[in-house]
Amino acid sequence: MLPTTQICCPSLPPEPQWDHVGARSYSGVREHLPGSFCDRVCNVQHDHFIYFHCLFLGHSMHSADEPWEDVLCKTTLSAENEVEAQKLANNYKFGFRKWKSHVTERPFEDRSEIVKELYSELNAIKPSSGPLLTCGNVLYVVLFGWWVSLMYLLIGMLMFITIFGIPHGQLCFRLACYFLWPFGKLKCIPLSCDTYRSCLKFYKYLITFKNVRFLLQKSVNVYVWLLLGYPPLAVTHCLLGLLSWLLVFTIPVTKMSIRTLHTILLMPPEQVRISSSTEEGEGKAILCCYHAVNIYYYKYTVDGINVFAVNLLPLVVVSMVIGYVDQGNHFISSEVKFATAICSIIPLSYYIGMGIASISAQSNFAVGAVVNATFGSITELTFYITALLRGHRQNSKCLEETVKSALTGTLLGCILFIPGICMIIGGLRHREQRFNSRSAGVSSSLLFISIGGVFAPTLFSKAYGNLVCENCTNSSGTNSSNGTFICKNCHYDLSEDNYTLFHNHIEPLVYTVSVLLPVSYIIGLLFTLKTHSHIYDIHVSEGHATSHLDAVVHWSRWRALLILIIATVLMSACADLTTEHIQPILNQPCISQYFIGVTVLAMVPEIPEIVNGIQFALQNNISLRLLTVKLNCVGSCIAVQVCMIQIPILILFNAIYDVGFVLIFSDLHLWASIFSVILVNYIFMDGKSDYFQGTALVVVYLILLALYFFAPSPASC
Repeated sequence: MLPTTQICCPSLPPEPQWDHVGARSYSGVREHLPGSFCDRVCNVQHDHFIYFHCLFLGHSMHSADEPWEDVLCKTTLSAENEVEAQKLANNYKFGFRKWKSHVTERPFEDRSEIVKELYSELNAIKPSSGPLLTCGNVLYVVLFGWWVSLMYLLIGMLMFITIFGIPHGQLCFRLACYFLWPFGKLKCIPLSCDTYRSCLKFYKYLITFKNVRFLLQKSVNVYVWLLLGYPPLAVTHCLLGLLSWLLVFTIPVTKMSIRTLHTILLMPPEQVRISSSTEEGEGKAILCCYHAVNIYYYKYTVDGINVFAVNLLPLVVVSMVIGYVDQGNHFISSEVKFATAICSIIPLSYYIGMGIASISAQSNFAVGAVVNATFGSITELTFYITALLRGHRQNSKCLEETVKSALTGTLLGCILFIPGICMIIGGLRHREQRFNSRSAGVSSSLLFISIGGVFAPTLFSKAYGNLVCENCTNSSGTNSSNGTFICKNCHYDLSEDNYTLFHNHIEPLVYTVSVLLPVSYIIGLLFTLKTHSHIYDIHVSEGHATSHLDAVVHWSRWRALLILIIATVLMSACADLTTEHIQPILNQPCISQYFIGVTVLAMVPEIPEIVNGIQFALQNNISLRLLTVKLNCVGSCIAVQVCMIQIPILILFNAIYDVGFVLIFSDLHLWASIFSVILVNYIFMDGKSDYFQGTALVVVYLILLALYFFAPSPASC
C-alpha cells in the first residue's frame, strides 16, 4: 500500500519530492490543481481542525506535466470530542442535515476572548475598555436610560415622603444618576460586609411568612422599602430585562438589570457605593458595565440553542392562543394570525434541526440516516398535508396549487438562492473556492434524477393531453365557427375528468415514479455513505477526538427525540393555522398566488438552513474545497429530499386518503425548475466557484421570482 502524503506543510520546498515507490508529494507547487485535485491548504479553526492528505493510486508518474487523474483526496477532521467529530463528519455526508452549532458543551477555557466576554458577569474591572461614548451607549440612553432613571427618581421621592424610607430614597437618587449613564461606574460593597446574606434571608422570610420573631427585629424602613419601593422597581427591571433581551445585542443591559434586581436592591443602602472605575478604595465590585451593545451576541446560546431561536419560541404560544381562542377573528385579523403562524415555523424548524443533529451525532449511520430522512422533511410535510386536507374540505383546488408552488419554490430556493448567497459571502472572503467535483457530482446526478422523475408526469400530460381554451371570441365579431378565434386561459386538460388519460396513463406513471424516487434516494445513501464513502473520505483524528471524553451533550438522544416529537406536534398546529388564515392573503388582487407559494410558504421553513449556510460561508480558516462542497450540499440535498422523499409521501398520502393531489405542474414550474437545475450543474461543473457565480445564481432566482410575481393566478384560484 502506498504511503499517505500529507499536504499540510509549514514550509514549501521549491521542487517536487519523490518517494521510493513513485508517489510524489507535490507540495512545492503553489498553484491549485484543476478539477478534482486536492487543494494544498491546511487551515486551523478555533473549534476544529481540517487536514488534507492525498493518496496516489496510480503508477509512478515520470513527468511533472502529466495530469493527476487518480488523486484521491482524504479529509481528516479533528474535533473537541467524538460527538462533535461525528457531527462534523455528518455535515459532509449526503442525506444528512448540515448543522453549524455545537451539540456538546464546549470547555469555557477553549473559547475565544470574544465569546468569553458574552458570558461575563459584568463584575470585572477593566483597565482599558475603550471609549465609553459610543453609538450603543447613546442608544441605551434613548431607549432605556431616561425612563429607568425617571422611575428611580419617583420611587426616591416616595421614600422621602414616608420619612422612614429616607435611606432608601437616597439610594434611589444615586441609582437614578447611575442608570442614566452606567458606563464605567462601579457599585461596590465593603469586603467585610455580611449584611447582604441577612437581607436575603429577611426577604425569604418575608415571602414565606416564617419566623415572625426574626421579622420583628427588623427596622421599619426595611418594611417600607420592601412593600412600597422594591415592587415597582422590580417591575421596571423586569420590563427592562425583557426588552433588552429581545433585542439580543443589548443583553448586557439585561445582565445589569438582573444583578441590580436580585443583589443591589436587596442590600442595605449604606452598603452600596457608586464610584468611578478609576477610583481606588476597599470593596468588591458587584456591577461594572462598559458597553450596552455587543454585536457578537448573535452567537449567544442558552443550553446550546441560539438566542434568536429562544426569543422566537414564545411566538409559537402567541400564535396558537390568538388562533384557537379568537376563531371568529373578533380581535385579531386573519392577516396577523397568518403572519404569526408562519413566523412560528422558524424556531420550530431550528429545534427540529438541533434535535436531528444531536441524535445523528450520537448514533450510527443507520439511525442517523433514518432520522434525517423522516424528521428532516417533517416541517414541509406538515404544512403540505394540512393545506391539502383543508383544500379538500373546502372543495377548492387553490390550496393544491399553492402546495405545488411551495414545492417548486423550495426547489428553486435550495438550488439557486441558498448556494448563491453563500457563494457570494464566501467569495467576498476568499478569492476563489475549489473542490472535488466528483463528490459534488453525486448530488448533481441525484438532482437530475429527482427533477426528471417529478416532472415526468407533467411532460407526459403535455405530450398526450388535450388543449382546452376558455373565453374564446371570433376575431371577425360573428358567431360563426369559421375564422380566427382569440382565446384566453388555454391549458391542457390534466384533470381527473379526462378519465382515459388520467386513470389509465398518468396515475400509473405517478405511482411508478413515487416508488422509483425513494429507491434512488436509498441507493444514493448506500453509494455515498457505504460502498463509495471514499469519495468524501472523512476520517476522525484520534489525537483530538479522544480529548475531552467527558464532554456533556446539550441534548441526550431521548431528550432530543422528545423535543422532536413536541416540535412536530406544534408544527402541525402552526401549519393548520397558516392554511386556515391564508385565504385573505391569496385573495390579494395585486399578488399572484404563485408568488406567495414560491416565496413565503417555501422559504420561511428553510430560514434555519439559510442561516446555517451563511455561517458556513463566514467561518474563518476553513478549507475552501470543503466549504464549497458543503454549501452546494446545503441546497442540493434539501432539493433532493423534496423530490425523492416529500413528494412520494404526498403521493402515498393521497392514495390512502384522496385529497385530489395530482403530480402535474404548470408550465412555469416545469421550465423554471429544469432551467435552474441545468444552470446550477453548469456552475459547479468546472470544480470552482466565486462570488460572481454566486451572484449569477441569485440574479436568476430573482428573475424567476419576478416571473412568478407578474404571472396570472392559477385558474383554480
